[in-house]
Amino acid sequence: MLNRTAPVKISVISSQLHRSSSSMESFFKGMILPLLLLPAIRLMGVDAKRPPFSPGPWKEAHTTFYGSPDGSGTMQGACGYGDLQEGGYGLETTSLSSSLWNNGAACGACFEIRCHGSPRWCKPGAPSIVVTATNSGAQDVFSDQTPDNFDLPQPAFLQIAEYEGGIVPVQYRRVPCKREGGITFTISSKSNPWFMLVLVSNVGGAGDVQSLSVKGSESQAWREMRRNWGQYWEINDNLVGQSLSFRVRASDRRTTTSWHVAPSNWQFGQTFQGKNFRE
Repeated sequence: MLNRTAPVKISVISSQLHRSSSSMESFFKGMILPLLLLPAIRLMGVDAKRPPFSPGPWKEAHTTFYGSPDGSGTMQGACGYGDLQEGGYGLETTSLSSSLWNNGAACGACFEIRCHGSPRWCKPGAPSIVVTATNSGAQDVFSDQTPDNFDLPQPAFLQIAEYEGGIVPVQYRRVPCKREGGITFTISSKSNPWFMLVLVSNVGGAGDVQSLSVKGSESQAWREMRRNWGQYWEINDNLVGQSLSFRVRASDRRTTTSWHVAPSNWQFGQTFQGKNFRE
């Protein structure tokens, strides 16, 4: 006797196989494909896991000022950036109290500051300024009230408060650093074949550097560098004659990698520009 239900069973099996194939395709596109692409994304120097740095909460502090009205005293700092005007930081910089300085780990971080709670001395409309941390030594005059304090160049201070105010209460928050161009890596002229000293500057995003790694073209492994002072980092390796790649990690745990940013014929004292963080 002829089995008339066979075509129906075949049709059902075919439909199930089609649905199974569609499910596998969706699974591949949704789960497997991103994993396969991740190494390629990392090779481009992009941190695909973390969003761009975003502003933090407002906190209480105090600020004062130093230097002359033209800001001519604002030339150096404790981060190693050298001439702040030539380095692109200008007069929008600040010294930090020890609670914010964190032994130099805060170098390069950006803060938005606004005068607050002093109608007599705050500029009308409570304007704010964005400054980069380039120095330590802000006196903890009000440490019993606000442990976090700032010391601004006079031109920056006068944007938010009156000169006669001297020391004024402010509110501040961490904000993203907006930089032109890439991160710069300066191989110090004080280096030698067995001791490399690198200055990292012009960092966008969080602005600070929590760790720095280097890889020579003849090596398979990344080598972590040590903070020497400010934003100077050191390593006791002979990397002469190799192209150099650098990997920067900021306080928000995002990383950016600059592949072969220094060619194999690099020299001590030279500066190279790498990949910056996305805003």
